[in-house]
Amino acid sequence: MTSKRPTFTDKEALDFHSQPQPGKLSIAPTKPMATQRDLSLAYSPGVAVPVKAIAENKDLAFEYTSKGNMVAVISNGTAILGLGDLGAMASKPVMEGKSVLFKRFADVDSIDVEVTTTDTEEFITTVRNIGETWGGINLEDIASPECFIIESRLREELDVPVFHDDQHGTAIIAAAGLINACHITGRELKDVKVAVSGAGAAGLSCAGLIRHLGVRPENILMCDSRGVVYEGRTEKMDQFKSAFAVKTEKRTLTEAMEGADVLLGLSIAGAVTKEMIAGMAKDPIIFAMANPDPEITPEEIKQVRDDAIIATGRSDYPNQVNNVLGFPYIFRGALDVRARSINEEMKVAAAQALAELAREDVPDEVAAAYHGSRPQFGREYIIPTPFDPRLISFIPPFVAQAAMDTGVARTPIEDMDEYRRKLARRLDPTASFLQGVQAAVREKKPRIVFAEGEEPSVVRAAYSFKNQGLGEPILIGRENEVNRSMQQMGVPEGSLEIINARLSDRNPEYTDYLYDRLKRQGYLRRDVQRLVNQDRNIFGSCMLKFGDADGMVTGVTRNYDVALKDVQLVLDPIPQKQVIGMSMVINQGKTVFIADTSITELPVAEDLVGIACEAASSVSSLGFIPRVAFVSYSTFGNPMGERAEKVREAVAMLDARDDIKFEYEGDISVDTAMNPNHKMIYPFSRLTGPANVLVMPAIHSAAIATRLLTSMSRATVIGPILLGFEKPVQIASLGATVSDITNLATFAAFDIDQLGHIKPATD
Repeated sequence: MTSKRPTFTDKEALDFHSQPQPGKLSIAPTKPMATQRDLSLAYSPGVAVPVKAIAENKDLAFEYTSKGNMVAVISNGTAILGLGDLGAMASKPVMEGKSVLFKRFADVDSIDVEVTTTDTEEFITTVRNIGETWGGINLEDIASPECFIIESRLREELDVPVFHDDQHGTAIIAAAGLINACHITGRELKDVKVAVSGAGAAGLSCAGLIRHLGVRPENILMCDSRGVVYEGRTEKMDQFKSAFAVKTEKRTLTEAMEGADVLLGLSIAGAVTKEMIAGMAKDPIIFAMANPDPEITPEEIKQVRDDAIIATGRSDYPNQVNNVLGFPYIFRGALDVRARSINEEMKVAAAQALAELAREDVPDEVAAAYHGSRPQFGREYIIPTPFDPRLISFIPPFVAQAAMDTGVARTPIEDMDEYRRKLARRLDPTASFLQGVQAAVREKKPRIVFAEGEEPSVVRAAYSFKNQGLGEPILIGRENEVNRSMQQMGVPEGSLEIINARLSDRNPEYTDYLYDRLKRQGYLRRDVQRLVNQDRNIFGSCMLKFGDADGMVTGVTRNYDVALKDVQLVLDPIPQKQVIGMSMVINQGKTVFIADTSITELPVAEDLVGIACEAASSVSSLGFIPRVAFVSYSTFGNPMGERAEKVREAVAMLDARDDIKFEYEGDISVDTAMNPNHKMIYPFSRLTGPANVLVMPAIHSAAIATRLLTSMSRATVIGPILLGFEKPVQIASLGATVSDITNLATFAAFDIDQLGHIKPATD
């Protein structure tokens, strides 16, 4: 296998860590610091109030400080990333990196602490004296066997979780892989025979955890540089190795691996030979996890065994045992119940959760991490990828539940389903909004047409839509082609409804309706018949018109404008309403809607009025109070121009109506509209707060605004959402992801209640 590991020069690595500012971490305040009052509340005299409260009850630090979401990453640099003892300060780039991973993957705030001592007692005393500052402590890159003593003592002496990731992180991920490898090969954990190469922190922890999972102690042969750890051995032994000494005649790693079902390699490159691999049992499970180079490469293993399940610590091979799958989510779950420690039951729960997640159908983000190929549970996919977006909402609940069950949780979680939803929202700003829409849709159980039913991504989206309980999907396509895509995507045959437009008994009625609609627009009856038979957008739209389905999603294989024109041949706008595209922008907790982003290129005043009314109505239905700004390059006439004049005309038209129930203002620049204090300069403004619905003067300005927000900030854009048709239709962009298609199908389903007054054509 060709290595896909990124290559870079030493200078590039140094530049990365030094530019545009040194290091990988910074601190951002969570409270405003803009006024004298802010400063008074944040520091003196306001800070005295929480100080006194915490003095009376230390647990209130979780309420009034960042302690509850803060982990310290602590090291003395005696075992840095396989580089050895390079000192505390040399470990700082690694510890900063660990802190970044905490934030990136689990939204846990973290700070690195480097302790300049190699004396075990002095290290323990230092950490113990500062330990209450954080909600948890992650020990890192500390040499063995001192690391065992340090962790054990600190767990006893501190009332927060203490976790040495070099030990337990690797053990948890490896255990998850072992659970699944045994499942695939038909083994029971209690029966497997395991050889462990390496009796350092990770090796001993791996052996301890799999023993806790059910592997018999006598079936684990621990090996170090002196050979097997056996009963009676005295050379290079300590109390930690002695816990794994077994009664055996075997003395070398070669002998330990003879007939073994499993090899856990946590030692050095080259420690295992092809001959050793050849002597293992049928379907051997080989985890060669030494870094940066494994004990034996997968290529060497495959030269002697074609039945092996292989995992390594490297990203350029399948089944990477990567600690980032563990520590962020373990601490996330522990922090959220304010756990006093991380115990064996919590580690087991994390391993079992990871094993379970690997068996689930993978989302698009995972496929992207695998360069477009979609992994499926099996010999080359027994461990989830670190970029699986479900990890944040899947793993911590298992950990939190184990903490609650074993009595180490201070604040139990009462509603675990709501906790999962809350976790999903931590890293995905759209999750909260989408969860609300999905909850409303689940009550309706709508029938939604997926027009391009032969496309693999559409098949997966339809299956996801059904599995989430959002409704009943209908795939339009040729049965053999749809079934081929279903088989390719691992979707069970017969699980989704398929309609072949050409063979449908509804064709005559659809054709009669469409011919009557188009006969004076240059269409012959045979043209219309061909459209109904062959154009899935036309057929799907006819299904909606006749009440044979409740909504439709399309657009994956055609340009937006082409799909829109197809739909317009069949469906009309709601009377007195305007068809528009509206995008939803979420950034730093703020939500703004932008319209029109896809339909009317250069709207006149009447169009702008229709856009504003339709956007305001839809925003209200989504649970927001609309504050509409007709944005322009001008603010209240300064400066004037052709487009600004159209905006002013639209505002005047709204002023003349007595049925408008929403706030609106314009012409107004976007920075003024979004400024909560703009009434200080313009006291006559009718907006009572920052605008949350921006009506753009033209499509190009709307498109530029949304794309600029996406590319230059951390904003998330949903849409454009198509509004105003008599039946709910959503059009995806070319090459849309499965999640995009599923979300748009959900919006089509959500729109049903808003359009319930529109009767089907047969009435």
